[in-house]
Amino acid sequence: MRSKDLIGFFNILVVIGVLGAISYAAVMLQPAEYDSETLCLADEQPPHVVVMIDRTEVIYTPAQAGQIRQTIIDARNGLEVGERLSVFELNHRGEIRNTNRFSVCNPGRGDQINPLYRNPQRVQARYDALFERPLDQALEGLFDLIDSPITPLLESLAELGTRPEFDRTTPRRRVVLISDMFQNTRLYTVYGWTRQDLENRLPPPSDVAEAIREQYGDVLWGVELDVYYVDQPGWNARERAIIRAHWREIFRELGVRDRWTEF
Repeated sequence: MRSKDLIGFFNILVVIGVLGAISYAAVMLQPAEYDSETLCLADEQPPHVVVMIDRTEVIYTPAQAGQIRQTIIDARNGLEVGERLSVFELNHRGEIRNTNRFSVCNPGRGDQINPLYRNPQRVQARYDALFERPLDQALEGLFDLIDSPITPLLESLAELGTRPEFDRTTPRRRVVLISDMFQNTRLYTVYGWTRQDLENRLPPPSDVAEAIREQYGDVLWGVELDVYYVDQPGWNARERAIIRAHWREIFRELGVRDRWTEF
């Protein structure tokens, strides 16, 4: 083969290589598809933090409401880009409701992106409009007292674990639960004619956990739970300690890793 032919053949290979690289880049560098409502990557299950606020007969003082709001803001600010945050309330019907339908993935703050590739000011403006302000709106009125005949705390947590966006396929599941932890359903109740027999009246934690597993399965296994334990008038430190110890044993049986903060 003559040298001129070799040069021509080499040039053809170079052109083919360049075209292939361009085609590959066009496929690989095209922007990822996002869900327009949740801002989450399509076809991807992101880590998920759920804030659940108990509104059933819980009295929040102004100071507690301020602390709770800051706790939620801290949870929001701790999200990595793409992680999901949802706000739920346990309402007067004993149902968990997605408050104002706030369930959104963090689109990224201005300080979370590389300024070489994206404009931090524009990114921050998008974050404020689509994530920060909607969360502020979702929290309005959430700390007002409402009457409720039941408080299905444990059932609500288990029901949450059955939802596709928070089931066991979800990485790094975390719940921030704000409540007085006064369970009150057919499963069991902390209330009675007298509180003197509270410790003996509460059912064995293993029985409670087994009842939840029978109805829902092991949906809570591996969940991280931060309990913000709201102090209520008329309940002393010993009674609150009994309730907390009972819950912690239930969570241990269900495979939940719990941490408690007194409010």
